[in-house]
Amino acid sequence: MTAAPPKKKKSIREISPIDVYKLLPRTNCAECGEANCMAYATRLVNGELLLADCPPVHTEEYSGQREKLELLLAPPVRTVTIGTGDYAMDVGGKYVLQRHDFTYHNATPIAIDVNDLMPEEELIERVRRIGDFSYNYIGRKLTLNAIAVRSVSNDPETFRSTVKTVSSASRFPLILCALDARVMSAGLEAVKGRRPLIYAATERNWKEMADLALAHNAPLAVFAPNDLALLRSLVATLLACGIRDLVLDPGTFPDDGLGDTIANFTAIRTAATKQFDDLFGFPLLGVPLTVWAGSELSEDVLKWREAITASMLISRYSDLLIMHSLDGWVLLPQLIWRFNLYTDPRKPVSVESGVRTFGRPDATSPVLITTNYALTYFTVESDIKSANLDCYLIVADTGGLSVESAVAGRNFTAEGIAQALKENNVAGFVSHTTLIIPGLAARLSGETEEATGWKILVGPKDSSGISQFLRDRWPVER
Repeated sequence: MTAAPPKKKKSIREISPIDVYKLLPRTNCAECGEANCMAYATRLVNGELLLADCPPVHTEEYSGQREKLELLLAPPVRTVTIGTGDYAMDVGGKYVLQRHDFTYHNATPIAIDVNDLMPEEELIERVRRIGDFSYNYIGRKLTLNAIAVRSVSNDPETFRSTVKTVSSASRFPLILCALDARVMSAGLEAVKGRRPLIYAATERNWKEMADLALAHNAPLAVFAPNDLALLRSLVATLLACGIRDLVLDPGTFPDDGLGDTIANFTAIRTAATKQFDDLFGFPLLGVPLTVWAGSELSEDVLKWREAITASMLISRYSDLLIMHSLDGWVLLPQLIWRFNLYTDPRKPVSVESGVRTFGRPDATSPVLITTNYALTYFTVESDIKSANLDCYLIVADTGGLSVESAVAGRNFTAEGIAQALKENNVAGFVSHTTLIIPGLAARLSGETEEATGWKILVGPKDSSGISQFLRDRWPVER
């Protein structure tokens, strides 16, 4: 009798809440924060909650169901953790090829390199700059994520000393880069318990690197430049050795080789997410740092090429990057693009509704209103602050939509504005009844006056014009 073929793994889009619900304890205990198990199953499938949010399923009684759920919900691209504790970072964990199919998880961490021939003072200063680099983007703090320590000396003691210095100066996760197992072993001894990423196992050193990964319980990068067949073979061998936390580097080739680089990354991720190829179901490592290797081009041109390479790799499935430049104009596009790419497209980025106070307003100060879409709010906030205005700003809950979209979708209405005035007791802290609405909501002015009983002024369409508008129109003549 012929055995039945194994069941094909379902993609996340094919898994229904019912599939999950059948495997849950179905106690409706609400410990997950949802009213019942069906509601929890729905949010679990949508990636809004985790299996860890259900305490009962983690008891011995439901261990069988838990194992089935873990298998059912496991992403085609394995999640690999680098580092420990509060500074650990997860890479991979992807379910789909295209973002519009399902939200991407685990935004691509960016590591910056240091090397073991840097003078100690320069090394510590560079580590400090890596840790301090941040940018506030629509209320979110964007930062770098890791440090890659490269062995240039190829000397075990020199590498050990550098790794120790870096680990003492920063709690960031580390990537240790050395192809000589003796050098790597020395570096690992300096950071016992920190779980760095070992970079890298190759065709020549895989056995020694595998032994180190097992001995130190550390994830291992696999490097097979522009040779996907070799990469598959190495992965199969390392899996047979008992190593599960792997990161794949098919090579990053700048300039004329960039096409091959993107093709390789795409082929690997397609195989993992579309064909459920277990040998390619691991995070991908991109190394824009390679643009600096042996080039005689000017530093600015190299930075520009590194920025382009990094942006393309973030777009094309890289789960981790190693870069060199610390210039803001190189890094900020990567941080902002990463943020936007990994934002859930179903949930607009929003801020909390309510009243914001700027400067030292009093009872006669102007009252403005805007929506709680984060980009809108922080743009308005910036323009008000830069003009040193004394005013009140009502932030209306429009579900995270911008002014124009909220007006068109009836999320920003006369009734909603009236409700915002009432809920925030605006009449209790100003002595006038004049409200300034955004210029893009001009068509709401008449009905808002009727709904609120307030005088409505239509402000500028762009918040950069608020300062001039108030100089021309405030205070309002009675």
